[in-house]
Amino acid sequence: MNGEEEFFDAVTGFDSDNSSGEFSEANQRLTGVIHVDTSKSNGIGKVGDGPPQENGIQKHRTSLPAPMFTRSDFSVWSILKKCIGLELSKITMPIAFNEPLSFLQRITEYMEHVYLIHRASRQPQSLERMQSVAAFAVSAVASQWERTGKPFNPLLGETYELIREDLGFRFISEQVSHHPPISAFYSEGLHQDFLFHGSIYPKLKFWGKSVEAEPRGTITLELLKHKEAYTWTNPTCCVHNVIIGKLWIEQYGTVEILNHRTGDKCVLHFKPCGLFGKELHKVEGYIQDKSKKKLFVIYGKWTECLWGIDPVTYESFRKQERRGDSLRKTKPDDGPEKADCDVADSVPESQETVQVIPGSKLLWRVNTRPPNSAQMYNFTSFTVSLNELETGMEKILAPTDCRLRPDIRGMENGNMGACSHWGLTGRPALATRVVQGRNVSLLTEHTSYLLDVLLKPSVGKSCKASSLLQATSFINKIRLSY
Repeated sequence: MNGEEEFFDAVTGFDSDNSSGEFSEANQRLTGVIHVDTSKSNGIGKVGDGPPQENGIQKHRTSLPAPMFTRSDFSVWSILKKCIGLELSKITMPIAFNEPLSFLQRITEYMEHVYLIHRASRQPQSLERMQSVAAFAVSAVASQWERTGKPFNPLLGETYELIREDLGFRFISEQVSHHPPISAFYSEGLHQDFLFHGSIYPKLKFWGKSVEAEPRGTITLELLKHKEAYTWTNPTCCVHNVIIGKLWIEQYGTVEILNHRTGDKCVLHFKPCGLFGKELHKVEGYIQDKSKKKLFVIYGKWTECLWGIDPVTYESFRKQERRGDSLRKTKPDDGPEKADCDVADSVPESQETVQVIPGSKLLWRVNTRPPNSAQMYNFTSFTVSLNELETGMEKILAPTDCRLRPDIRGMENGNMGACSHWGLTGRPALATRVVQGRNVSLLTEHTSYLLDVLLKPSVGKSCKASSLLQATSFINKIRLSY
């Protein structure tokens, strides 16, 4: 059975296909503020009287309020077997398969290794800048390793904003279309060194034993000091063993990063698992100039690190490997090899860590995950902080911010019963709140609620007017395209 539609959230009693009518009627009935339970958000993984500070820098939580619940009692097949022959757009996934984040927050994880952008901005040579940009593009998908939970689908008009002074960026995103689901985002450096923006349209395909997510949409990075713009698209993500066995993830496909000023291009091949799992997680590629001359070779794993070296040394090393030179790493004897990495129940193991070629340059290394990451949906330290809600934030956040969603908050607090109950009774009220906060009439005037978000004193005081107009113009351009 094949399909090319999105998975939806748990059954909520709220039909998004009739959303405009529901919104109109609900607007006349509901005007109250939705209460968000933050009682479990105190201290580490919780909310205190104010954000903890150290040397003037805000400290963020290091764990979730409650550990992840077990999914052992749930089976995807129990859902899919009833839907054979039906469109995937009609399949409603149980909330048990979610993780306590909105897809808008999932997009924000691109910024975990934002230091690579800052480094690129400081580098004088275009080749060095492309190396850092390539490392950033790979690092943007690293957080997906072992993340088999599905983020919550954003409501139309839902937003997310984040300012990290310690990391030097501000970020804002909005769900600008529901059918098809389009998420637009816009970020800038606090020192006016970069702009980062794009739109994501996740296209899902069900292949029987796996679900393939193709993140359609172009991503753009602008290095303002150098007047350069880089564009690329993300690789395809595939979740295996959705019917039976342990879920596991791989990324594959070709990512091409183009420097529109110089004509330089970086071509990165995210290799599929293949037979025996030998290529699992591997990334290999090269940087070429506009005449297609190879300038630099990049290799590594998107789950671990990325290295680079000059093409001559790289080719010489590979030739020695093929001749069985002593430099080749001996493969450990781990018993009979599996016939195929997609065999049910099998999770291919990485054959070895990245073999570093002498003379290579380290471009990027993944951050170590918290020791309790497995009990926190395999979140990274950066991810753990994304849904943090400090005391008083409800008063300054936009009413459309996904931190205020009680279903996500309920799952984060470990209250699955309340989370599921709210899905049946509270989602229409949240939809109303989003519409009221966003003001649907603004759509016809080609303006965005993002402008109001950025203009709030708590957020916009450090923004320049040009930045506000750029963000608004970009988001509206995406919205009006669909």
